[in-house]
Amino acid sequence: MTFVKLNNQFPKTFNGIFQDLLNEFPAISNIDRNSNVPPVNIVETTDAYHLELSVPGRTKEDFNVNVEKGLLTISFEKKEETKKEDVKAVRKEFSYQSFKRSFSLDDKIEADSIEAKYENGLLKFLLPKKEQSKDTTKQISIQ
Repeated sequence: MTFVKLNNQFPKTFNGIFQDLLNEFPAISNIDRNSNVPPVNIVETTDAYHLELSVPGRTKEDFNVNVEKGLLTISFEKKEETKKEDVKAVRKEFSYQSFKRSFSLDDKIEADSIEAKYENGLLKFLLPKKEQSKDTTKQISIQ
């Protein structure tokens, strides 16, 4: 058997080179791409931070959320399902694995006013900023 190595004739784009470099050093990322940790989006507005976790197929009662010593911790514990003897799974691809994810809260966040809701497979958090930390724009006149 003969193996042939084909070289790509086209140069890689900068993004492609950068992505290859990051893939070679998985320690840079704090989350293993093959782990069961749900992906997250964090957006900042002038009044708050908005955090969303993609966790479809669960209910709001499945999650445990708490704030302690400036750390927001979100976890899901997989519950054991009782198997029925008369039912046989032909194919089972749904995966609901336990996870625990923590986020450090900045001093700008009003921890007592954090709100959470679960809808359409997204666990959404509103992390309001404290009054003094809100970025405000002030016009300064030149004299």
